[in-house]
Amino acid sequence: MEQSTPTGGGPDRPARHVGSRKRARGFPKGRQLDNRALEEIRELLGDRPRRHDLLIEYLHLIQDRYHYISAPHLKALCEELRLPQAAAYEVATFYAHFDVVKEGETPPPPTTIRVCDSITCAVKGAEALYEALKAGTDSAKVRLLYAPCMGRCDTAPVAEVGHLHIDHATPKVVEEVVTSGKREPVIPKYVKLAEYRAQGGYKLLEKCRSGKLSFETIVKELMDGGLRGLGGAGFPTGRKWQIVRSYPGPRLMTINGDEGEPGTFKDRYYLERNPHPMFEGALIGAWAVEAERIYLYMRDEYPAVLHILADEIDALEKAGIIEDGFIELRRGAGAYICGEESAMIESIEGKRGYPRNRPPYIAEVGLFGRPTLNNNVETLYWIPEILNKGAQWFADQGMNGAKGFRSWSVSGRVKKAGVIVAPAGITVRELIEMAGGMEDGETFKAYLPGGASGGILPASLGDLPLDFGSLDKYGSFVGSHAIVVFSQRDDVANIAINLLRFFKDESCGQCTPCRVGCDKAVALLEQQQWDKELLTELAQTMRDASICGLGQAAPNAFISAMQFFLDERLGTETAGRA
Repeated sequence: MEQSTPTGGGPDRPARHVGSRKRARGFPKGRQLDNRALEEIRELLGDRPRRHDLLIEYLHLIQDRYHYISAPHLKALCEELRLPQAAAYEVATFYAHFDVVKEGETPPPPTTIRVCDSITCAVKGAEALYEALKAGTDSAKVRLLYAPCMGRCDTAPVAEVGHLHIDHATPKVVEEVVTSGKREPVIPKYVKLAEYRAQGGYKLLEKCRSGKLSFETIVKELMDGGLRGLGGAGFPTGRKWQIVRSYPGPRLMTINGDEGEPGTFKDRYYLERNPHPMFEGALIGAWAVEAERIYLYMRDEYPAVLHILADEIDALEKAGIIEDGFIELRRGAGAYICGEESAMIESIEGKRGYPRNRPPYIAEVGLFGRPTLNNNVETLYWIPEILNKGAQWFADQGMNGAKGFRSWSVSGRVKKAGVIVAPAGITVRELIEMAGGMEDGETFKAYLPGGASGGILPASLGDLPLDFGSLDKYGSFVGSHAIVVFSQRDDVANIAINLLRFFKDESCGQCTPCRVGCDKAVALLEQQQWDKELLTELAQTMRDASICGLGQAAPNAFISAMQFFLDERLGTETAGRA
């Protein structure tokens, strides 16, 4: 009599009996391992550690080498990392800069042109540039894509061929670059370690490590100076350090370099010129909270910055200023949501960039479950100067009741777009004047005070002091201090639609209010007439129920448009693509 073996049983489910003579499967279910692909992946990884948190770094290696990620390579990578294919696939397909190609699918051409369609580039002619390139390129050889903000709004419109950015892009110049074969970034001249040390750099760090400066002294200076988080949230820096240090170790530190807010380019400005004030500020912060390691997360849209950071981290190690591996550089992969601190941490851990529910906050349970200090690039950049010159010096730089300097990313209809270092509390009219005034023939009409998230304000509110909290009663905020200036040529309805399309594309999709809300908002805004009652109801739902700031802030654009521009034609002729 045939014996049977129980399988799959449990306390809540009876065992299923199968005959013992059943023929065994000749090979496992699912995609089979390709030995050649496995050899290629092993060669690509070399002696790098096989850790799950390095998944995104290794996906970049494949994408960079082959220009796409094939199914056999993805399977082979999973084999090396001992990772389920589903886990790797969901990560690879989450990020815009990875091209996953299944069996039977055609890989993308080896050359990709990306045209920025975020708001500054949109008003500077991105759509016309895209259409001209579309008509003049061979789609079999060159892939043409729209892409979100590249952080080069001061040189709009911008295109990117491979990893090479083209400022003030024209069809002719882009086509010449494609023909030339150039694909790698141009590395600008910047202050290297030796030059920074010759100027007195890292002496403050030495004082901290030698005990000449105490944790309490440094925190007091930062608090008295009024230094706040300059990535958008504005939380007092010294207070954050105190909170992180209050939790039991071991602790970690992260640096948020995922500067993706449309209109923002200040962090790139500093890192392409002198990265070491940021490094010294970070090392002082790590010393202050006794962090065991720093993870520096930098957006993939800044290839020159990534090159600079890698070289200077290596220089810091060789100089003995840090131990090997103390600063780990992690490369983003084209996801705006990873600018949110908990989504960034998920990405560093090798996962999709999904924001976490809070509490607990990352100061208590952060990267790899440890208390984590997270600071923005510009925040850290100011720390050495504040400690050298004193809290009072920094605090006195503000105006209209605000404290300190701010690095304002100014773009749009001004003559001299760029980063303007000016007091907190300055007005947009004063910033326009510092940017050379409006372009010839243009009249100041409206502005974004805080990038895409901060709302749209009219020129009649151009004399308001700009600082954290100063615009609350207008339903607006300064956020990352990205100022985009518009003129009489720019339709506010078009601006709002462009911003909401951005949020629709960049929503991570985790929570329904944001995922569905952004999609519904775009559909409503594209109608001939705006349904103000329904849009207001939608905005309230998104603000109340979204997990993170993306969904909560996305409605600011159309709510402020309805509040301040009632005389505007709110139609369907939109800026950007249809």
